[in-house]
Amino acid sequence: PLALGLYTVNAVYGDTIIMPCRLEVPDGLMFGKWKYEMPNGSPVFIAFRSSTKKNVQYDDVPDYKDRLSLSENYTLSIKNARISDEKRFVCMLVTEDDVSEEPTIVKVFKQPSQPEILHQADFLETEKLQMLGECVARDSYPEGNVTWYKNGRILQPMEGVVVINLQKIVNKSTGLFTMTSSLQYMPTKEDANAKFSCIVTYYGPSGQKTIQSEPVVFDVHYPTEKVTIQVLPKSSTIKEGDNITLKCSGNGNPPPQEFLFYIPGETEGIRSSDTYSMTDVRRNATGEYKCSLTDKSMMDSTTITVHYLDLQLTPSGEVTKQIGEALPVSCTISSSRNATVFWIKDNTRMQTSPSFSSLQYQDAGNYICATTLQEVEGLQKRKTLKLIVEGKPQIKMTKKTNTNKMSKTIVCHVEGFPKPAVQWTVTGSGSIINKAKETKYVNGKFSSKIVIAPEENVTLTCIAENQLERTVTSLNVSAISIPEYDEPEDRNDDNSEKVNDQAKLIVGIVVGLLLVALVAGVVYWLYVKKSKTASKHVDKDLGNIEENKKLEENNHKSET
Repeated sequence: PLALGLYTVNAVYGDTIIMPCRLEVPDGLMFGKWKYEMPNGSPVFIAFRSSTKKNVQYDDVPDYKDRLSLSENYTLSIKNARISDEKRFVCMLVTEDDVSEEPTIVKVFKQPSQPEILHQADFLETEKLQMLGECVARDSYPEGNVTWYKNGRILQPMEGVVVINLQKIVNKSTGLFTMTSSLQYMPTKEDANAKFSCIVTYYGPSGQKTIQSEPVVFDVHYPTEKVTIQVLPKSSTIKEGDNITLKCSGNGNPPPQEFLFYIPGETEGIRSSDTYSMTDVRRNATGEYKCSLTDKSMMDSTTITVHYLDLQLTPSGEVTKQIGEALPVSCTISSSRNATVFWIKDNTRMQTSPSFSSLQYQDAGNYICATTLQEVEGLQKRKTLKLIVEGKPQIKMTKKTNTNKMSKTIVCHVEGFPKPAVQWTVTGSGSIINKAKETKYVNGKFSSKIVIAPEENVTLTCIAENQLERTVTSLNVSAISIPEYDEPEDRNDDNSEKVNDQAKLIVGIVVGLLLVALVAGVVYWLYVKKSKTASKHVDKDLGNIEENKKLEENNHKSET
């Protein structure tokens, strides 16, 4: 490179400067020397080398003490390049007849440190011009330039909005520059999360270069422009008993810390933080809720509906009734939305609502009337009715001879609630029979059975007793030698219709046989009458008395 037509060496600050002597070594060379020129043009010699003695001498110049090196080809090296080394150096080759000179210009470059944004503002306020910070780049040579950027775009100076001031200070001992650029800035709300940075532009041995600072984000303060109220937790429905919180927020930065909450039925706002809590809400909490800034400048509202579900069961709890009595039952609901009602008896869902015009034992049980609001999660109600159907003991006794002809089975069919206790006795002797077997107690009914083989006729007594009454019934039982089939054991309800059908069939057969016998008797009577008439005609024709008697005897036998 050439500077003003002269040969130039570009060096990096702190590196070694190498300056070749660009003269051809002439014949008869005596020695070579290097000098530099002072600003006033006077020379300062710094190095000497003899061509004959091959010795090197360095002049006593403080700035270059222990920094110089002159090679055999008269190339001069200067260690640890300084800014003060920017001079015009001259190589001199001397013969007896001539002195040749060739100048070299030295340029030194120093890259600045990475720029930093110092003295940063704690926060920025909209509509206010304030100092954002200072961009500092140190130890540059030659001096550099500083440019500010926002989100990667250059910030151009604008009066009252962007004010930039650049200062350059040189270190007198080193000759290096420090550039400081301050930025005053008026932010807007959109500058929240904006990235500010600065770039220093400098020159190096190979040309122009840049270094960028780390970006900085500032907290931008701006006033609230809108207030919003919301209900927490965020649920589509609210039911009685829930806990809810009203949260009020403003879109300013920093957000407001206090608000006024307006509750239905209250004329004045309630001053609170950004939340207002309500526990165990009731249906009367339904209404419009509002919140505003403390100066009432902005307001927002929301409507809360507290869903409810009431259920009334009449009667409820434990109810005791007598068999055959009527029991009206009603289950009514009141709710904020349409609700469905269903009945459960003894853990089984019923198809219809219970109705009792004449209570039976099988009507007893645990009834549940339940209701739910499908759209409101967790809103359901239920009430219970424990129905007890009581009845005095009722007894029916049956007997039959078993198929083995060796014993008879006597059954005491008992109805009643609470379950009656059954006792068997033999009438007359008063002895108690303890070998009875009982069936399962279902729907207020069960049977007590004994098997006996009486040698003579006996009367058995079945005694059934509960808290309501004591019932006694007796049954005559023939000796084992006399079969008894007229009173079979009581069958269950499922077979009752079949038994009735069989009885009807038997009665029909008997009636049919009696009709057939009657017809046969009439036919026989007509036949006998005709036979007597014929025998009279025979007597007259024959006139034989003896034969007539014989015929009469035969006819008498026939009649018999």
